[in-house]
Amino acid sequence: MTYDLIVIGSGPGGYVAAIRASQLGLKTAIVERENLGGICLNWGCIPTKALLKSAQVFEYLNHAADYGIKVNGGEADFGAVVKRSRDIADGMNKGVAFLMKKNKIDVISGNGKIKQGKKVEVTAADGKATIYEAKHILLAVGARSRALPNLAQDGKKIIGYREAMTLPTLPKSMVVVGSGAIGSEFAYFYATMGTKVTLVEFLPSIVPVEDADVSKQLERSFKKTGINVMTEASVEGVDTSGVGCKVKVKTKKGEEIIECDVVLSAVGIQANLENIGLEDVGIATDKGKILTNPFYQTNILGYYAIGDCVGGQALAHVASAEGIICVEKIAVSNGFANDLHPEPLDYNNIPSCTYCQPEIASVGYTEAKAKEAGYEIRVGKFPFSASGKATASGAKDGFVKLIFDAKYGELLGAHIIGANVTEMIAEVVVARKLEITGHELIEAVHPHPTMSESIMMAAEAAYDRAIHI
Repeated sequence: MTYDLIVIGSGPGGYVAAIRASQLGLKTAIVERENLGGICLNWGCIPTKALLKSAQVFEYLNHAADYGIKVNGGEADFGAVVKRSRDIADGMNKGVAFLMKKNKIDVISGNGKIKQGKKVEVTAADGKATIYEAKHILLAVGARSRALPNLAQDGKKIIGYREAMTLPTLPKSMVVVGSGAIGSEFAYFYATMGTKVTLVEFLPSIVPVEDADVSKQLERSFKKTGINVMTEASVEGVDTSGVGCKVKVKTKKGEEIIECDVVLSAVGIQANLENIGLEDVGIATDKGKILTNPFYQTNILGYYAIGDCVGGQALAHVASAEGIICVEKIAVSNGFANDLHPEPLDYNNIPSCTYCQPEIASVGYTEAKAKEAGYEIRVGKFPFSASGKATASGAKDGFVKLIFDAKYGELLGAHIIGANVTEMIAEVVVARKLEITGHELIEAVHPHPTMSESIMMAAEAAYDRAIHI
């Protein structure tokens, strides 16, 4: 049972790395304890987008009159919405299984634990343990919902993202703790489906990693939809002894009790580092993450790590990129490929997307971070209220905000909030990769009417050439 590469974990980092390794000629196996595709395909990226699409369709029905369409009634079948999401996840899981077979990758089911001497012990569901050997071992073990002492999840009244995706009935009321991507997406989903939602955020603004203008816009949009947004607030405890929950929330004005059916803890994630053999092998960690070099080699030769268990953004596309870079470096170093030139990942050019409505997409420096870094900047902002396509679509909330280096014209960052804007951010990522200047972006003719032409118009605004505002 000897391989060139064994990958532990089959999420978007692990299975992508395994496929790329196989393409490069490495005899590859992948170890998975649950479902192929990991959290992303089964409990994260994909099924949540299915839920959000159902919510968006329901929202369209409720506002059909705004488009001149009369709809006689309209009722959400919550069970059917959840089933659709799970069916989509199951289909994606089968798709990954097909890819493993197509690329001749051995799938080993069970819990993987690394051993000294480049070995992996896999314990199957029946308790039988088998030892496998490999020249290289890649950890892609992912992460799980972070637990707080004062917000202990019981899976029924205080839940994490998994339970939030498969609740048996639609709750009448919910408190969502944490307003990052997970918290904001579920707040939008449940509020749109008819749940009374309170969103609690410890920091001064929701989606706190985003540009300040984006945070303010999302808060305004959420409040218009009826979501109760509480910032600079902390959950001190939850009383679950009764029928529902009594949530004690501390704010600048004092403490208040919010009653609800369910509390969703969305306060981040923690890496799955327990019981995988790190201590046995001597692999170094820091602050709950595995330490690696820019090509994901740990401090122990032959052992690598990628994805949510290492530093960097905890995003599916980041894990995939890391996996490809890692195995390409292994392939080059071991004579499998001589025509590749893998380079370290540029973590400052990673797009981030939040799929509530309005959507958020961003990349690079925020305005505040650009100033902190010492740049003299030009800022261009184009509101979707001035966009013909956005107006015709009935989705005028939001804007495009671009940040340029005033000296050289470098595009430092982009921050977009509005309808379907997650499909727009890739243009900016490519532009930054190619080091396009503001003037070049202005001169690249964009199609009209589209949402994407707002990127060009934001660039025009940054250089005092705005025509449509």
